[in-house]
Amino acid sequence: MPRDVRRVASLLLVGALTATLAASMPDDGRPDWRSPGLIGNGGWPFSRAAVPQEEAEGASYIPDSSVLALPGGKARLIPFGLDDPVTLPRDDPRVAEAVRADQAWLAEGVVPGMTAAEREAAGRALLDLRMLTLPNGASTASWYGSWNYMWPRDGAFTAAAFAVTGHGDDAQRVLYFLARAQDRSGLWAARYRPDGTAVADGRQVQLDSLGWVLWATWFLHQTAPQAANLDTLWPMVRRAADRAADSLRSDGLPPPSPDYWERSTSHEQAPHVATLGVCAPLLAGLRAAASLAAARGDNDEAQRWHRDAERLAQGIERRFGPYGYPRSPIAGGQLDSSVTFMAPPFAPSSPAVLAAVTKTGDRLRLPTGGVVPGEGYGASAAWTPETGLFALAAAASGDLTAAKGWLDWLIANRSTLGSFPEKVDDDGDQAGVAPLGWTSALVVLALTANQTVLPTPPA
Repeated sequence: MPRDVRRVASLLLVGALTATLAASMPDDGRPDWRSPGLIGNGGWPFSRAAVPQEEAEGASYIPDSSVLALPGGKARLIPFGLDDPVTLPRDDPRVAEAVRADQAWLAEGVVPGMTAAEREAAGRALLDLRMLTLPNGASTASWYGSWNYMWPRDGAFTAAAFAVTGHGDDAQRVLYFLARAQDRSGLWAARYRPDGTAVADGRQVQLDSLGWVLWATWFLHQTAPQAANLDTLWPMVRRAADRAADSLRSDGLPPPSPDYWERSTSHEQAPHVATLGVCAPLLAGLRAAASLAAARGDNDEAQRWHRDAERLAQGIERRFGPYGYPRSPIAGGQLDSSVTFMAPPFAPSSPAVLAAVTKTGDRLRLPTGGVVPGEGYGASAAWTPETGLFALAAAASGDLTAAKGWLDWLIANRSTLGSFPEKVDDDGDQAGVAPLGWTSALVVLALTANQTVLPTPPA
């Protein structure tokens, strides 16, 4: 297919997917989002569709694929060239073709995991990330309604998961999308539609996105230098790093901004001070940018961003360190999962930080095993991305016992089809959309960190 025709078709497909996947599932008394997974493919032509709960009963994915095996020798899939799911006999050649395509994509890279169960979970997570990532690089948080958008934060982690498993071209597509979406000021909107337009819904700019995208770009450069293509991504890097550096105030910290909690700063314990959920990602990003500049031979920018990173690091130690790295730097500051942003693979290991990570994980852990995002968040269900953050921090810091505990819980509490949901209730049932891209990426990164040392931006 000629490149220009393919590009137009891709854009039309993005629009169709945005409309189709935002539609509600059949009203049968269950929440519309309660699909346990997706079917489709992430190749060309791209397709994905949510599996209704009733279709998932007694079904399972054919190993290493996104084709659903149904009872009675049938299969549910979207064959190449079609837009909608169909049910076919298992021996139909189109079933084998779709399975081979998924398996071939996985085989192009590495599926992490030290046990068969871990490798199965990692393969499912990677295939889900592939289906959540459109041809234009938009990697949506999930498939349904309010989740069918691209958050720069989520996209950065998806790019890192693709990069570390040998899918550098897929990581590149995600970062290219972010480069196109970036404002000339260096900032990103809180979230984007799959076609790349910013969502104007009153959400404030979230400064942590600067750090996450810079970190992901550096991470790709470390794991797949050719795919990183710094010449193309450098304008994005420079704008983001300059904006992050220019945001630092006299105390070395950035101004208050919403972070991954996406709530107004007026609700924080210290409304006039940035949270650790903003400061720590910016530190990782500035260190990453300095390292990228040095790799390019841009010594002036490397030194400047390194100095800015040092200012920020000192500000964090001075303001947050004495209180054990809480969400807000005050006595009695509430503990928050963002403490993991100060640990590997985002920052070099520190005994004080690792102790704070352990304390925070213990404090936020529910009796069922997962964690809530933070003290004062008001959650009753366990949130899988925050649990994944503790798994990644433990694995990347070499605490394989703790990492196994977190990962075992995550793997055991997936949807009925094996995808990672956003939340898990007290009964171990799916309590949020599935698959969730951020959790899928974190599990892939944590399982990889169990087997190899992940790169961490140098201090």
